[in-house]
Formats: sequence, C-alpha cells, structure tokens
Amino acid sequence: KFGVRAGMSTSNIEAAQLKVGSFEDVQNLGISVKEAKYGIHFGVFAQAKIRKFFIQPEILFNSNTVTFEVEDFKEGETYSNLFEEKYNNLDIPVMMGFKFGPLRLQGGPVGHLFINSKSDLLDFDGYKQKFETMTYGWQAGVGLDLGKRIVLDFKYESSLNDFGDHISFGDQNYSFDERPSRFIASLGVAF
Repeated sequence: KFGVRAGMSTSNIEAAQLKVGSFEDVQNLGISVKEAKYGIHFGVFAQAKIRKFFIQPEILFNSNTVTFEVEDFKEGETYSNLFEEKYNNLDIPVMMGFKFGPLRLQGGPVGHLFINSKSDLLDFDGYKQKFETMTYGWQAGVGLDLGKRIVLDFKYESSLNDFGDHISFGDQNYSFDERPSRFIASLGVAF
C-alpha cells in the first residue's frame, strides 16, 4: 500500500554547555540547549508485506526548532540571551519488521538529508554553520494498521552524530557531547 502521513516529534537533548574561547569581538561564550521544541513532519510512505514480514520506506519533510541560551562572560559580568535555530531536513527512514494482525514491530535505519536552516546565532561575528549533507541514525517502535487505510506509528529515534556538530566559531568546530534522540508519532492514510 501507498499513502501520505504527518505527525509530530519531541526531541531529547541533554547536552553539556559548550565553551567558546576568545576570537575577534567574541570573549568567552557559553552555549547550552535551553529547549528543543516540538517538530513536525509530513510526506509519503509505502508498505509491502510478505507473510508476517514487512518493509516500509518513507520520505518525510521534517522541521525542528531548538532554543539556545548563550552566556557572554565580559568584564566580570555574565549576559544571557536566547537564540533560535530552525532545521529543515528530508528524512528517509526504512522500517522493517513483523506484523501480527494489526500490530507491527519495526526498526531500521534513517537518513537525514539537510535542506536548510535559519539561525539567530548568525548575529555573532565569526559564527558559521557547516551542516553535513547527510546524517544517519536508527528508529524502532510499533505501528498499528487500523483497517486498510489508517496507519499509526510510534517510534524512538537516535542519531549517530553528536548534536551541534555544525557549530563553528572563528574556524574552530564545536559539538555537544550528546547524540540527540526523539520520540515520533505519525498518522497516515493509505490509498
């Protein structure tokens, strides 16, 4: 079967603060994740079944926003501000697993093709973004096929890349020591 789907995700990022040294007009910054907001996704899927085994490739547009708290340590005082970054990716999960009646147990790889981003951090002199064109992770979870047309999926995802590995200040690359994870819920309609 083929269909369309849409849903939401919630990210779990518990990363330690990044310490950025001095360069140009920037003097000792601390950057931490304040909040990872709900993301949305929509796209298409296909599902093929051979006896109890199934495979379900998907192509989904995914948009997420993260709020960073930036602490600027100048002249013995600390100034704190919030900055947002929005990321848009094309997610390509390939779920495989076993179907037991309407229930599906599934898992598989996922690729994230970077499309674009918008960042308030670009206000800092010397800040640059360098996103990998493609990053990878894995997903696992359960699905429920309600009749022949309605498809529900609840999945957990983890990345193989560290969060924030796109951050660069003064030609020095930084990343948080945390691989992001998220919970994903989506509803699909098959044709």
